[in-house]
Amino acid sequence: MDVTPRTIPIVPSSTRNPALEYLTTKKDEFVGWARKFSLFPYPFVTACCAMEFMAVSSTPYDTDRFGAALPRFSPRQSDLLMVVGTVTHKQAPILRKVYEQMCEPKWVMAFGACATSGGFYQNYAAVAGIDRIVPVDVYVPGCPPRPETVIDAIMQLQDRIARQRHPIVTRNF
Repeated sequence: MDVTPRTIPIVPSSTRNPALEYLTTKKDEFVGWARKFSLFPYPFVTACCAMEFMAVSSTPYDTDRFGAALPRFSPRQSDLLMVVGTVTHKQAPILRKVYEQMCEPKWVMAFGACATSGGFYQNYAAVAGIDRIVPVDVYVPGCPPRPETVIDAIMQLQDRIARQRHPIVTRNF
């Protein structure tokens, strides 16, 4: 029995099969559509915007329509980190650790004026925007933000997710 490893030759892009290119394009659209409607948010709630976060999840606004209904309270089971409220310098390492524990692909939403820019806190304790700690994909302005604004931000994030490339097929496929 032959036990030598076999290598798959890498075909240059100029000689690739156009059918495979069509297949990967449709695959990206399908995976983008599936990821778009299956967001699992992790709420990192620290301040008064928590009431608006709860209002967004209630019946009149119903984030389940957008596939973001059930919040996960484990970063390993979520792909959307929603930072809701003020983040202090003491909480910054905790937020960074939560972000690093999330699986790829992952997205971050800064929820409210305090998370986006530090809000009206101009002191030594508050972080002036969480983009200094983790990369932010969507900003939700307002103090507190209206539920319609949050839903608009979720829809913007969904459009961004659907347009991304989703590399499942590798070069050796």
